[in-house]
Amino acid sequence: MCVKCQGLKKLLRCLNTLTKPLPPSFLQALSQIYPKSDCLTDAADCWAYAYDNSRHHHPPQAVVFATNEQQIIATLTLCNQYVIPIVPRGKGTGTTGASVPIKAGLVLSLERMNQIIKIDPDNRLLIAQAGVTNQMIQQTAKQHGFFWPPDPTSSAVCTLGGNLAYNSAGPRAVKYGTPRENTLGLEAITATGKKIQTGVCTTKGVVGYDLTRLLIGSEGTLAMITQATLKLTPLAETITTIRAIYQNIETAAKAVVNIMAQAITPCALEFMDAQAIAMIQSYSQANLPKTAGALLMIEVDGSKTEVPTVIEAIRKAAQNQGLLEFLVATKQQEVQALWQTRKALSPALKNIAPKKINEDVVVPVANVPKLLTGLAKLSQQYNITIVNFGHIGNGNIHVNLLTNPDDQKEQQRASQCLTEVFDLVLSLNGSLSGEHGVGIEKQAFVGKEIEPNALALMQQIKQLFDPNNILNPNKMFPLN
Repeated sequence: MCVKCQGLKKLLRCLNTLTKPLPPSFLQALSQIYPKSDCLTDAADCWAYAYDNSRHHHPPQAVVFATNEQQIIATLTLCNQYVIPIVPRGKGTGTTGASVPIKAGLVLSLERMNQIIKIDPDNRLLIAQAGVTNQMIQQTAKQHGFFWPPDPTSSAVCTLGGNLAYNSAGPRAVKYGTPRENTLGLEAITATGKKIQTGVCTTKGVVGYDLTRLLIGSEGTLAMITQATLKLTPLAETITTIRAIYQNIETAAKAVVNIMAQAITPCALEFMDAQAIAMIQSYSQANLPKTAGALLMIEVDGSKTEVPTVIEAIRKAAQNQGLLEFLVATKQQEVQALWQTRKALSPALKNIAPKKINEDVVVPVANVPKLLTGLAKLSQQYNITIVNFGHIGNGNIHVNLLTNPDDQKEQQRASQCLTEVFDLVLSLNGSLSGEHGVGIEKQAFVGKEIEPNALALMQQIKQLFDPNNILNPNKMFPLN
């Protein structure tokens, strides 16, 4: 081992001593559940499981890799016995710190539970374990002429369990919905180590409370989802991608309202403002005009006979005085260049501004013009660069505040600006998060959106599922 690595290991062990050590009897019991290769206790080995795709970093004291439900049941039972915090985790692509072990303790990774259990084309369903990647689900479903609508930007890496924990959707949600609308049932282990099965294998079913939708979006605070039955959708016969360029965000936003007000719904409707377009130029092969004030990426699907009619309907709805270009991609490389541009935007922004504040607010589509206009005013008022892009077809805008972390005055202005961003969103009947979740990032603001009685009821539900508060503790809700 090199001197640098030895020094790092020593440093990490020192940091780990700041937290109360895990009891030796707990570690001994853990070793009876997992083989040595599936249990990490050295601080340096655990370091990679201390963070997700947010700015938060808190090292766990141990990491285990479950390969079956029996191990998870035993682990949760053990953690309850010793009152050890435990955080479920997939591949750590979340952006709000929901999988960061802020109270140390144990991280339980489900990334090795990565099997497709069953695909049933006749009943349009697929059953998979929580550690399967979104991409693997799409590839398997495609072989049988289907797809699963949720498709986050990180689909090549992110896991099914993470998609469900955050209710992460992606571009196609505008037409096909989120994981909540595309999941029939779940298998999960509650915080007390009890296995539950929720939902049905049919598209209808109203027996009992809807625990499936409760667990989806709960960010691993109630139970660990181990398996899911997914509702598949047939692949369209053809898909066409369109690029529309506008003079400014106001005219682009008005076009979105018109597009979404008609009978035909695009399967994706994405947005970039002028700042986003400028920043992505060097990462794009799509030949984006430098004078563009806003860009819409529109995708329509259907049969080969109906899509031309759909395109014309979209063209008509998109027309206004600010439209500069309406381009229908006719070559596959043009389509790929457009989507590569969109999917490269978030990583590019992180490279440009690694400490950016990234929020994924959502408002009713008709209020999108007011939201974007308001964001522009806040950018000027606080002298903070704000870059906006996202799934504008359902009002889900990714708002990025670019700041210098070493400039304390700018950080203070950014904090004040962010509070006003959230106030603006709520004044427009919106929500603080469309798909990134709450985690650590937004928990202080949750009380602004959820009224006290409902918030108290949610906290009681958490207490019922997790009486010892060991499962992903101190997430989602404001800390008292």
